[in-house]
Amino acid sequence: MKIYRTLLVFVSLNILTPVLAQSLRECIARGLENNYQMRLVRNEEQVAHNNATWANAGAMPEVDASVAYRPSLTHFDQTTSRATDETTTENNAFDNSVTAGVTLNWTIFDGFKIQTTHKQLLLLEKQSELSTRMAVEELVADISAEYYNCVQQIIRRDNYLYTMELSRERLRIAEINYKTGRFSGLDYQLAHTDFYTDSSSYIRQKEAVLKSQIRLNQLMASKDLEQDVSIADTSILVREDLLLPALWERTLESNTSLLYARQNTEMAELDYKKVLSRNYPYLKLNGQYGYNAYVYGKNTIRDRNNLAVSGGLTLGFNIFDGNRRRERNNARLAIDNRQIQFEQLRHDIHADLTTCYQTYRTNIELLALQQENLRIAKRNLQSALERYKLGDLSGIDLRQVQKSLLDAEESVLQVRYDAKVCEISLLLISGDIVSYVE
Repeated sequence: MKIYRTLLVFVSLNILTPVLAQSLRECIARGLENNYQMRLVRNEEQVAHNNATWANAGAMPEVDASVAYRPSLTHFDQTTSRATDETTTENNAFDNSVTAGVTLNWTIFDGFKIQTTHKQLLLLEKQSELSTRMAVEELVADISAEYYNCVQQIIRRDNYLYTMELSRERLRIAEINYKTGRFSGLDYQLAHTDFYTDSSSYIRQKEAVLKSQIRLNQLMASKDLEQDVSIADTSILVREDLLLPALWERTLESNTSLLYARQNTEMAELDYKKVLSRNYPYLKLNGQYGYNAYVYGKNTIRDRNNLAVSGGLTLGFNIFDGNRRRERNNARLAIDNRQIQFEQLRHDIHADLTTCYQTYRTNIELLALQQENLRIAKRNLQSALERYKLGDLSGIDLRQVQKSLLDAEESVLQVRYDAKVCEISLLLISGDIVSYVE
């Protein structure tokens, strides 16, 4: 777990002094430091660390100290002689006593149950570390996906802005041509309509950017959810070097869910050993050191006190309890179930990894095609604008070319983002997602 402790140290040293985060690494650092779920799992990990002690396993002795004072007011009749039946009566006899002592109870051996319990506590500590690691990985993945979604929304906003500016230029040209009589009034009105439509799309897209920033601030646990997040990246870069065999090998070694499932199997094996520990004898040490003082109100003896030390060893063996065989069989079945669950989980993760990888490769191939289509759409628009200015192209045809460019930009952007999300998912499954902050 050193890599994750190092990561938390890195986080504490790399929080920006300004309120705004900029790069992906800085956003992740703020999230790991402030996110509410991360704070909870870190506290739970500390609890598991505090519990992993020999004392909690039952290996340490128990020492109790006590002091008691007991006053009493009694009335009694006492026959002092059988021959004469002489009776002595005492009224309101006030007696009191004081006892103080220290007791020791220590289980020295209980069939290796204490040692097994201690191993379980250490294993629970490791599982808590894995839970923290899992929370770190999921948060890094969530912030990364939302960060690039914010980049995507900003690029889309800029595309709409560019489209709106093109419509504004078309409106300017249509107005000039209408006033000079080269274009009809219909073309001028269509240019107006398209400009207002593109302006509305741009305004709605600005709202989408703000929503993404709010979600990013939420993941970073920012106090001001509406604060502007100045994103440093202006494009979405996708890794194209990921290979399925290497990813699967890495998954078998580092996937957090698989590591946790393996430890669940170990926990079931330790439960079985605890059941077997009842086949052994137990040895307990006990001791007592005490002082007793008695003061009698009316008695031939006025007071009495004593000081005593006692101790001993208890050796025992549970011969029969009626449940041992049933618990032993159930413990064996629990081990089998944990192993089956591990195999099922590995199978499901392999399926998820393979499916995600195929989607990733498809998006990589589509990206190359869509980028070529975008280059063609840009050339077509440039040519169409020149023809429109000369009056050789109608506004409807120019609008169609303009829409083709916007669609091409949207396709490239969507495929690039989808490929990036697949990349994030693949790194998350393979346990390599923290590479984004290394």
